[in-house]
Amino acid sequence: MAEHLAGKVVVITGGGQGIGAATASALSRLGALVVIGDLDQVRAEKTAGELGAEALPLDVTDIRGFTGFLDEVERRHGRIDVLINNAGIMPLAALEEESDATTRRQLEINLHAVIHGTREAMKRMRPRRSGHIVNVASFAGKAGFPGAATYCATKHAVVGLSEAVHLELHGSGVHVSCVMPAIVRTELASGLGEAKLFKSASPENVADAIVATLRKPKFDVFVPRSLGPMGKLTGLLPRRAAELLARTLKADQLLASAAHSPARAAYEARAAESAPGAAAE
Repeated sequence: MAEHLAGKVVVITGGGQGIGAATASALSRLGALVVIGDLDQVRAEKTAGELGAEALPLDVTDIRGFTGFLDEVERRHGRIDVLINNAGIMPLAALEEESDATTRRQLEINLHAVIHGTREAMKRMRPRRSGHIVNVASFAGKAGFPGAATYCATKHAVVGLSEAVHLELHGSGVHVSCVMPAIVRTELASGLGEAKLFKSASPENVADAIVATLRKPKFDVFVPRSLGPMGKLTGLLPRRAAELLARTLKADQLLASAAHSPARAAYEARAAESAPGAAAE
C-alpha cells in the first residue's frame, strides 16, 4: 500500500531534474517529505516549489558538505528514512580521448559520492533499525559499452558496492536497492539512438520502479524489467557469441556513436562543470 510512504523523510541527490525530479514528484504525491539536494540550487528550488518539497544546496563531491547536508535534514526533520543516491554524469568519449579531469569527475560524482552517501546513511539508519538506501546505477553496471568506459566502471562499482552493503546490513532492518535502468530520456541521454531489444525509459518509469521498491523492498531493480532476464540470458552465452549479438544489434555503438554528437554539446559542457569540489582538490 502507498500509505506507508506518507510522512517518510526522503533525500534525493541530483533531484533538480531528470530521474531525481520525477522521483521527487512521485513520492511527494504519496505524502512523503522530500528533500532535494542539487548543485544547481536555482533549478532545485524551482522543482521543489512545484512539488511542495524542500531544496538544499549540495555538491556531492564536497564530502564534508555532503555530511553537513544530511545533518541539516536530520536537524529539520529528526531522521532520514530514505536516501536515494541519484546524482551522476555520463560524458562520452573513447577512453584514450578522455581527459584525466573527466575521469576524476566521474569517479567523484558517480562513485565516491555514492560510497559516502551510503556510508552516512548506514550510520544514521542502523541504530534505528529502519531505513532504505537506493543507489541509482545503470545497466552499464552489468555490461561494457564502448564510448563510456569510465562511466561503465563507476556503475559496475556502484553495483558491487550495493551488493556488499546489502549483505553487511542483513538483518539490520535497513534495506538496499540497486536501480539499473537502460537508456532514460533525460538530458544525460542527449544524442543517443534507440536500442533494438528494448525501448528507452522515461524518468517517470524509473521513478515508478523506485516507488515500487520502497513499497516492497528488493535489491535488483531493472528498468525496463525485461533487462533482468535479458542480462541473465546473454550472461550464459560464450563471450564470442555475446559480442557477436551485441555487434549485430549495434549495441556496441549505442554510446560510442553519440560521443561527438552536436546534440550532446550542451550536456557535455554542463557535466564538465558539475564537480567543483573535485576540481578544487
